[in-house]
Amino acid sequence: MKTRKEAIFFMAILLLISTILGSGCTGNGSERGDSRAVKSGDTIKVDYTGKLEDGTVFDTSREDVAKQAGIYVDGREYTPLTFVVSSKQVIQGFDEGVIGMKVGEEKTLTIPPEKAYGEYNKTNVLAVPIEELNLTNRSKLPEVGQTLIDMYGNQYKVIAVNDTHITLDANHELAGKTLIFDIKLISIE
Repeated sequence: MKTRKEAIFFMAILLLISTILGSGCTGNGSERGDSRAVKSGDTIKVDYTGKLEDGTVFDTSREDVAKQAGIYVDGREYTPLTFVVSSKQVIQGFDEGVIGMKVGEEKTLTIPPEKAYGEYNKTNVLAVPIEELNLTNRSKLPEVGQTLIDMYGNQYKVIAVNDTHITLDANHELAGKTLIFDIKLISIE
């Protein structure tokens, strides 16, 4: 009789262990039991901090990091970035860098200019005669540092102003720069 009780107890323990292992409750994979890896077409959420090679933070999804780096913008919502992988919603190096990551994983991406905003192109710097701007009031000239947007949505940074011309730079402000992103995969949706 004693061996029969022992056998039933042993079978119950085996059943309990197999149920636990089969349910994914052992903590394998991510915090939510999700061991999938990011692939093209997945919608994901990441926290990120973007830096230049000298360590200067230029963007982040985290409010505490923005405040510490002195780039906090009042009213901006600091939340994880959501995008579809390989859909060209983010720069190429970022898109490629998340493939294969698992939820909860952290990674540092070093992205060269050709996989970010391209090389700085001197032909994108234009000297425009002031009379071509059709200004009715010459005292309303754009100032150095100001950003102008044309009717097609293209942005130009004013880099110089003199008596006859305004010099505009159409390069992205991060063109020619290697970018470093510290990222953490929050979810695969």
